Amino acid sequence: MRSLCTSILLTLGIYAAAASAQAADCGNVTIAEMKWASAGIAANFDKFILEKGYGCSVKIVPGDTMPTFLSMNGKGEPDIASEFWINSVRTELDSAVREGKLIQAAEILSEGAVEGWWIPKFIADANPDIRSVEDALRHPELFPAPGNSSQGAVYSCPVGWSCQISTANLFRALGADKNGFQLVETSSPQELDDSIATAFQKKIGWLGYYWAPTAILGKYDMTLLSFGVGHNKAEWDKCTSVPGCARPQVNTYPVSRAYTIVTKSFADRAGPAMDYLKVRSWDNMTINEVLAWQDENHKSNEEATIYFLQNYAALWTKWVPTDVAQKVKAAL
Repeated sequence: MRSLCTSILLTLGIYAAAASAQAADCGNVTIAEMKWASAGIAANFDKFILEKGYGCSVKIVPGDTMPTFLSMNGKGEPDIASEFWINSVRTELDSAVREGKLIQAAEILSEGAVEGWWIPKFIADANPDIRSVEDALRHPELFPAPGNSSQGAVYSCPVGWSCQISTANLFRALGADKNGFQLVETSSPQELDDSIATAFQKKIGWLGYYWAPTAILGKYDMTLLSFGVGHNKAEWDKCTSVPGCARPQVNTYPVSRAYTIVTKSFADRAGPAMDYLKVRSWDNMTINEVLAWQDENHKSNEEATIYFLQNYAALWTKWVPTDVAQKVKAAL
């Protein structure tokens, strides 16, 4: 009996040591929290999973695209950028990955960030002939301009945003003014959001630029219209995105890709936690809904993370082993 008890204690000790080693391997982890809402939730979501499910000790640090990339590539910190938009640093990131400094993990936004011109779904449902931007521009009466219902309106971004330039160039490329439309530039993100909210409250048409993932598209059911052509990068770079381009052509917005990137030092010690970061991914509708809840209830990124975990268990439990999922659920 004494021998049996000793064996049991030794076995338990080995398991305890293994669990402790796993936590120690993961160790202290830093995650960059970018300044936009979806990335803030992503960082806090990963913090909760890594701490409660994998025993890591996680610290959230401020982040932004270029400073975070330079720091991770040059200094090896922070360890993780949960939602890193790679388009602006694609060449540099590819080089860092080839050199083994950084690891590209899951594409966190499975559909990428979507930009374009949208209309309310209730307008699309009532007018099945409208599926493209050019279709919509044949019906100025459906998208009345503010204070002048005899004209249609195309809503643009706030002044100073890059999408203000592309929207203006596409407006000219499409000859929207000849179809009885005016370009309505908004003074702030709130004014752009308010224009959509007003359209839904009054049940009137709205046509203009917006992007996902965002809270507003979680609140209001919108339909993305086709420009009828693919994305022409050369045209985009030389004209569509250039202020006052002389002869803009119809073009489609590029899809921006967002991945999780980690430092090699973290990947080497992360063990099973790295497996999670290689598969964790969500679609725009999911994060739109979480962002909408956060906005409507004036909640923090941490509180939005708890809401996400409590209400989307069927999704996130696919990314982790059963024992990890049980630990996370217990922590909730």
